[in-house]
Amino acid sequence: MPELPEVEVVRRGLERWVSGRTVASVEVLHPRAVRRHLGGGEDFAARLKGHRIGVAQRRGKYLWLPLEDTDASVLGHLGMSGQLLVQPAGAPDEKHLRIRLRFDDALGTELRFVDQRTFGGLSLHDNTPDGLPDVIAHIARDPLDTAFDDEAFHRALRLRRTTIKRALLDQTLISGVGNIYADEALWRSRLHYDRPTAGFTRPRSLELLGHVRDVMRAALEVGGTSFDSLYVNVNGESGYFDRSLDAYGREGEPCGRCGTPIRRRPWMNRSSYFCPSCQRPPRITRVAPRA
Repeated sequence: MPELPEVEVVRRGLERWVSGRTVASVEVLHPRAVRRHLGGGEDFAARLKGHRIGVAQRRGKYLWLPLEDTDASVLGHLGMSGQLLVQPAGAPDEKHLRIRLRFDDALGTELRFVDQRTFGGLSLHDNTPDGLPDVIAHIARDPLDTAFDDEAFHRALRLRRTTIKRALLDQTLISGVGNIYADEALWRSRLHYDRPTAGFTRPRSLELLGHVRDVMRAALEVGGTSFDSLYVNVNGESGYFDRSLDAYGREGEPCGRCGTPIRRRPWMNRSSYFCPSCQRPPRITRVAPRA
């Protein structure tokens, strides 16, 4: 699933090519693509028609298009294979085209939502007073947000009584981090993914946040991480941060610091990649049985 850098790349493309345009018509070609919109496809299309799209926004892995003259937004979730593509109006339809938005201007391009696995979708939601679609009001700010509170993150981290990778993937604590960038930030921090958060010092927490930010900014510079053709930007181009990954997907390859082969372990229906030398697992304290 796309993480913050990939979603931000798409958001920037939407801001450039879609924001400020008025919707002329909407065509819903597959009902699953609007299953999160309670009114269904016809209602979704009718409620968007004639509205001007504001500046594309993002929080964590979610992005949305505010409708300037309403208190509602079109929320987009890419799921595993969703793509928001800006295409010439006359271009052939993609095999897995699910939704098409046409505009009332002469630019000659339209917005298409393409989704092979139909896990993603678009939906219309009311906004909170903060301007977020109400269904994502519980999502925490992300580490690239200027309003992200480092101190509050540290305090919450210690109180969670969990392990560090679980905490990084908790979107109510810190949003936008997924499996790829969690493994990368933990490798840079020399932290094992099962390290308990209760013992984190403030300097340790802030150092980890710094690595999370660094790896995400580096990924943004090259368009994100694409392992296949399913993640692309609005122009259909792939990112290439996969060439710079230090841990994720590098099983058996030498660690860039010490040369020890990177290992992969099953973890919460995913995989964790780590260096067994640089990222040693935490010691397990065993309680002696009573006599």
